[in-house]
This record gives sequence, C-alpha cells and structure tokens, in this order.
Amino acid sequence: MSQRIAIVGAGQSGLQMALALQAKGYQVTLLTNRTGEQIRAGKVLSSQGMFNSALQIERDLGLNMWDDTCPPVEGIGLNVLHPEQPGTKVIEWITRPEYPGQAVDQRLKMPVWMETFTQRGGDLRIVDVGVAELEELTQSHDLVLLAAGKGEIVSRFERDAARSPFTVPQRSLALTYVTGMTPRKPFAATIFNVIPGVGEYFSFPALTLSGPCEIMIFEGLPGGPMDRWAEARTPEQHLAESLRIVRTYLPWEAERCEHVELTDDNGVLSGRFAPTVRKPVMTLPSGRQVFGMADAVVVNDPLTGQGSNSAAKCAKIYLDAILERGDRPFDTAWMEATFARYWDYAQYVVNWTNSMLQPPQPHIMQLLDAASRSSSLASRIVSGFDNPPDLFPWWSDAQACQQLIEQYTVKAA
Repeated sequence: MSQRIAIVGAGQSGLQMALALQAKGYQVTLLTNRTGEQIRAGKVLSSQGMFNSALQIERDLGLNMWDDTCPPVEGIGLNVLHPEQPGTKVIEWITRPEYPGQAVDQRLKMPVWMETFTQRGGDLRIVDVGVAELEELTQSHDLVLLAAGKGEIVSRFERDAARSPFTVPQRSLALTYVTGMTPRKPFAATIFNVIPGVGEYFSFPALTLSGPCEIMIFEGLPGGPMDRWAEARTPEQHLAESLRIVRTYLPWEAERCEHVELTDDNGVLSGRFAPTVRKPVMTLPSGRQVFGMADAVVVNDPLTGQGSNSAAKCAKIYLDAILERGDRPFDTAWMEATFARYWDYAQYVVNWTNSMLQPPQPHIMQLLDAASRSSSLASRIVSGFDNPPDLFPWWSDAQACQQLIEQYTVKAA
C-alpha cells in the first residue's frame, strides 16, 4: 500500500488507528507532543473505562495487552439520593452485564502502544503541531487525521452549533486514583450515585502504573458544593476534598474509603469543559484539508463513560472507510461521508450524555425506578453503556419509554 497517512495525536483513537493502518501496510506518520516516558511520568489523562464492544476492537487488533492484569468491572448500578433527606436513597439497583469492562491507565497503555508502533517500523515524531506543521503534512501525505482532543489546533475545527447545545461546562470534573479502597461485594461494579443539586459520584477498579487501583470520579454542578477543586492545590488536598465529598453525601461509599491513599502524586486531575461537536473538516490557508476524528470533533462529558469507547469506535469506522477507499483520493466528500457514518453512532452518545447533564425528564425517573423492580429492565438500560443506540427511542420518547416499562414490569410480575 503506497498511500501515506499522518495522524496527529497519540491517544486512544490516534494510536489505535496508527497501529491498525500499519498492520494493513500503510505508511503511517504519528505525531504527538510527548514521549512515552513523559506520559508515564505525567498526570493521569482520564478515567478511560471501556466496555465490551470497544475492548473487542482492541482484541481484534491484538492490542489487548492487559486482559490478564487489569481488574474487571463486573457490574453497573445506580443510586439516586433523596433531595431533602441526606444519605437516603430513593432508587437503588445493580446488575451484571454479559461481559465485564476494564480501565487501563493511559499512562500505562499509551507508551506501550507507542513502543509497539515504533518497533513495527512506524515513524513517530515528538513535535508540537500547529498550522505550519499541518501544511507540511498535507503536502507530504495523502491524508492527515487530527486525533488530539485538546490544544489550540483543535479549536480551528468550526463548532457545530446545531449539535452543541451547551456553550459552557455543565460539570466541574475531578479524578482521584487510590489504593486501599474496600472491594465492593459481591462483585466489582460501577455505581452511579446521583445527588440532586450537587452532582454525581462513581468509582471503579482499574490498572495503574503500580498495579490495581480504584478511580474515584466526581461530577459537580458548577458553583455547587462539589465544585471546590480550585482550593485543592496539592495532591493531599485533592484526596482530602475527595473524602470530604463522600463522607458528606455518601456514607456507604465513605465506609469503603477509610484506608485509601493516592496511587501517586500524579493520580489526581480536575478541570471542566463544554461538551462540543465540531465540523470534521479543517481547511488550511493553502486550501488543503485535515480530517478530525474522535475527541477532536465530538467531545462528551465523561458522566456516561463514553470517551475511550467512542474513540475506539470512531477509529474503527474511519479505518474501514480508509480500507474501502483503496487508492482513490481522500477528498472533502469522502471526509464528510466518513464522519456521517461515525455520527450515525455518535449522535446517540451525544444525546444520551447531554440528557444526563440536565434535570431528568419524568419518564426517565419512572424508568430508573422501574429498573429497581425488574432486573431484566436494569440489564436493558445497562446494555446502553456498551452501545448507546440501544437506548433509543425510549430514552428520549416518553411514550416509547412507558411501553418499555410496561413490557418489563408485566414480565417481572
């Protein structure tokens, strides 16, 4: 295969794409602004929980290097707290999906994938990519993919206002990687705790640089009582703030945290961003074009845990489109059509996640409540984490939702 493809960004989508194209005989140039050593020695990058269908894409590419060492996430559950009675649950359920999920710290995963890419003869360049570098790449390559999720260059993709309802962050976000958390019984699970007027908290087992750990994830309403991360200026203060939140609102979670310690001083992260969909084609001053993928063009709030899953699926859809294209040019029409294929999937992720950032519709509360009385309905909801299109139309359509509830509650009765 003579075609040359450049990929800017060495995260889940960029590295997966680089390795997949490499395996198919393409000449691949991968550009990123940090070495593997710098990533390992740096701050945690995300919570990167992945569900079965995204993990299967990795397995099919032979990139599942941590299946034997990463602790599985075997269940998903939900607690909704009473708005006026602290520590009281109004909805509570848990279920086990057919296949477990997993979360491998990207500080562990990405350097190994980078090393694999170079060992297989890939051209890895450590460079800050701006417009001048993109111009050079579009001259020397048949296709340039931008897979970086952050940075000034990403903002050059035009925001798609029709698909981006939020202009400001909807949550104040924080991650805390810890050891010493009491394992959840009878099996490891992600339990989403919804605290009305405050935010959400969940945790799950993961694999980090030093071995198994738990990741605590905080999603606070901006300006609310869970939005105090700016005051946590040291790793110790960040851990203290994490424990304050669970002790204040979630006594059953606090019991599991009596002996926790940070995995490392870099095992903390906080920040905020507005969920955004961008138009996928960037036209450079020369008129040549760059094609955006994954977080560069569709970035969701991490509340539904879709970031790494969407990145893996976007890379798979783009890969298939590249392979189908053969030797024909990667023109604007091809880029738009390829993104449309991804949007056929991603629109459901966006709609579901954005709905979770707003006060729940009455039919959603009825649905979540009904799931506490029907384990099969709970399983039906949880399958949506692996494949969000499965949640529709009933997630957004009250009438379809009511029919679904009746179908499962009649079965349960």
